Amino acid sequence: MELVNLLHPKAVRFVGQISSKKRLFQELGDMAFSAYGLDSTDTFNALQERENLGATGVGRGVALPHARMEAPESVVGLFMRLEKPIAFDSVDKQPVDLIFALFAPKEAGVEHLKSLALVSRTMRDEDVCAKLRANSDPATLYSILSVGANSQAA
Repeated sequence: MELVNLLHPKAVRFVGQISSKKRLFQELGDMAFSAYGLDSTDTFNALQERENLGATGVGRGVALPHARMEAPESVVGLFMRLEKPIAFDSVDKQPVDLIFALFAPKEAGVEHLKSLALVSRTMRDEDVCAKLRANSDPATLYSILSVGANSQAA
C-alpha cells in the first residue's frame, strides 16, 4: 500500500488561519466533500465522535484524526498544513500544524489499520515533516507526502 492510493491531489491544502479543533473538523468536512464527495456534516460528526474517545494529536505538531463512516468505498485521506498551529490536546501538549485525516468504510478493519500505520510512519519522519513545514503549495505538499511515504516503504 502506498500513500498515493489514499490521498488525492485535491485533498491537500495549506490553510492560513484555523481558530479551533472544531473549526478544523468543519474545514476537513468541507475538504472531504470537495475531494471525495463525502457529506461534510457526516464527516464532521464522525471526526467529533472519534475525538471524544481520545485526542488524535500524536505529538511533535502532528494530528491524525480518523473515523469510520458509511460513505467511502475505500480508505481515503486528507492532508492540511496550518500556517499557525492550534491547540489539539496532543499527547505532548504541543499545538498542531500538520493534520492527516483518514476516513474508512465501517467494515474496513485491516485496511483502515494498515492505512493508519502507513500515515503514522510517514508523519513520524522528521525530514518529511520539516519539508512539509517549509512549503505552502498544495502540489508540493502532495509531492512531499508521496515521495516520503514511498521512501518509508522501501
